[in-house]
Amino acid sequence: MPDPRTALPNGLLACGGDLEPGTVLAAYRAGIFPWPDLDERLLWWSPEPRAILPLDRFHASRSLRRTRRRGAFRVTFDRAYASVMEGCADRPEGTWITSAIMAAYVSLHGLGWAHSVEVWADERLVGGVYGVAIGGFFAAESMFHREPNASKVALAELVEHLRGVESCLLDVQLLTPHLASLGAVLIARDEYLRLLSQAIALGPRF
Repeated sequence: MPDPRTALPNGLLACGGDLEPGTVLAAYRAGIFPWPDLDERLLWWSPEPRAILPLDRFHASRSLRRTRRRGAFRVTFDRAYASVMEGCADRPEGTWITSAIMAAYVSLHGLGWAHSVEVWADERLVGGVYGVAIGGFFAAESMFHREPNASKVALAELVEHLRGVESCLLDVQLLTPHLASLGAVLIARDEYLRLLSQAIALGPRF
C-alpha cells in the first residue's frame, strides 16, 4: 500500500487497483479505504484529519433512548448482510456503493471480515450499518434507515457490542453533522495510524 501520509490535501491517495479481499484488508490495515467516484473509478483515500467515534463518547439523544426503551425494533447481527448493503446503496442522490464494491464486501463478509447490524420492525428491515472488523478495529462503512431512529439504533447496538468485546477503535472516516451529533470527532492522521496499529494488533474481537 502507498504511504497514507502522501495523500493529497483532500485525502485522495491513489486510483486503480483491485478489490480482492487481500487488497482491501491490506488497505484498511494501512489506514486507507476504497471509495469510488460517481464515474465508478476506484479511488483510495486517507483523509487528514480522520473521523472516529470514541466508544466512550457515543451520545444517545432523548428520542433515541426512548425508542430503545420502548423496544420498537428488533436488532440482529450478520443475519441480512447483503440487504443492509443494498439499503445503504439505495439513495436518490446516487451512491459510491457500486456493484464492484457490493461484490467485494459481500465476499469479505463470507470470509468473516465484514459484519452488519440489522434493525427490524416486525419482519421488515428498516435500518442497519455495516463495516469491516480487524482485531479491535471496526470501520463503519455506511448506514441507512427507513424509519426514524432506525440507523441510530443500529449504531448504538454496534457501539455496545464493540465495548462488550473490548474493541478500541471505531472508524467513521469522514465527519458529518449527523455523526458529530452522535459523538464522532476528528483526529490527526498520525494519531489515527497510531490507534489503528494498536487496535489491529489485538486478537479477533467481533
